[in-house]
Amino acid sequence: MSRRRPARPPVAATAAPPDAGPLDTAPLDAAPARFDASWLGAQLRALLGALRGRRLCVAFSGGLDSGVLLAALAELRARERFALRALHVNHQLQPQAGDWARAALARARSLRVACRIGRGKVERARGESLEAAARDERYRALAAHLAPGELLLTAHHQEDQLETLLLALLRGSGVRGLAAMSAVTPWAATSLVRPLLPIGRRQLEQYAHEHDLPWSEDPSNADQRFDRNYLRQTVVPLIRRRWPAAAATASRSAAHLAEARSLLELLARGALQDARDGSALCVSALRRLPLPQRRNALRAWILERGLPAPDHRRLREIAGPMLAARGDALPQVRWRGAELRRHGDRLIALQPAAAAVPAAAGMRSSWDWRAQPWLPWPGGGALGRVRDRHGDVRLAALPARLEVRLRRGGERLAVAQHHLALKDLLQTQGLAPWERAAVPLIVHQQRIIAVADLWLDRAYAVARDPDAALRPAAGAELRADRGRFRWRRSASAGGAT
Repeated sequence: MSRRRPARPPVAATAAPPDAGPLDTAPLDAAPARFDASWLGAQLRALLGALRGRRLCVAFSGGLDSGVLLAALAELRARERFALRALHVNHQLQPQAGDWARAALARARSLRVACRIGRGKVERARGESLEAAARDERYRALAAHLAPGELLLTAHHQEDQLETLLLALLRGSGVRGLAAMSAVTPWAATSLVRPLLPIGRRQLEQYAHEHDLPWSEDPSNADQRFDRNYLRQTVVPLIRRRWPAAAATASRSAAHLAEARSLLELLARGALQDARDGSALCVSALRRLPLPQRRNALRAWILERGLPAPDHRRLREIAGPMLAARGDALPQVRWRGAELRRHGDRLIALQPAAAAVPAAAGMRSSWDWRAQPWLPWPGGGALGRVRDRHGDVRLAALPARLEVRLRRGGERLAVAQHHLALKDLLQTQGLAPWERAAVPLIVHQQRIIAVADLWLDRAYAVARDPDAALRPAAGAELRADRGRFRWRRSASAGGAT
């Protein structure tokens, strides 16, 4: 449905995924008497610096808020010399979704702005609200369609900030959640920019009326089964009747909490310095921290690994029983999108794909290592062959095609005049049990010639030639024929070698 003067303000997009922390920027906190493109330009320069040459992409729902943002940016584009385009995500949740996508495309074209339509499929986890699932899917789709170096701009405004703060308070969030939305947030290998946070919805309506902008309104915005809709339509009007400046004062509170969050993150970085063990954390170092500082450091580290933050109950479980368990207990704590495992004195953070032990023990792949230097492997990792003049693999000795498979149990390796059990090798390498289950075995004609980058059959190894230095041409030829196998475990586990 397209309209120009709604009976009630349309709903903005739901809040972004949890912020990774604000950048050191100086937005124009005071709301202007009137919103226009000039104010927006000054706000963006305060947030981002010079705009010339920037690549900006608007998350464009076709509603009032994102429509005003896109139109004001289109006004600024020629003067500030930045690139501009729009992304619309079609969730396919409403029968009219296709019509809204076509309308968004037409409105962007009327502003001479390129617009791409992305499709999202909303799948809810057990116990998850449709509102949260749609929000997560929207941001996944937006991240997937962003170009390298492009900034994503959303149209969240002052009332959205108030609603986000109230929702966080009612859900028992800590300082991070109560800090609500930041004007600039690191996100998805780029930055998420919210330039309209000081602006009220009425100012956006005024701009839309003055510029005769049409917009679409989702009928589900009237459904008060969704928490944000209930707050917007029932709770916030009562609050503003008594405290008319509630949105502005809540934004100030969110800014104060964002400062407190920055201090907590600084404290966490200091605590983590002594606890880091490569991509993992040292359990004994964490135990020495006071409990509140321990929880703060763990939360910061989990987010640093690119994983969603655990809820209050799971964070307490990690900081308490998981770290207090015996070294051989192998405890683990899971939540949606993440898993923490302990192996001895190391605490390891994993994504679910990396944490899952491959189910098919008979899995195998044929690997043409010359044509395909890297072979994808279960858990989000990869097995690769790299040329290295100091490497231990004699490339000329390798068959053109190798078989790569998982362990089946009982494998033995040829070592000198005897055989070594594969499980003994993996234990001496200090691999965690779930890593042992996923280790790639490189095989030729039923013979194991390499175990990832941990062991190599000497028949395929570079022979030591003490006289090579006396024969430079032969030495150079030998060096050119050398390489290494590399096993990259999951990125989240930090197992790249």
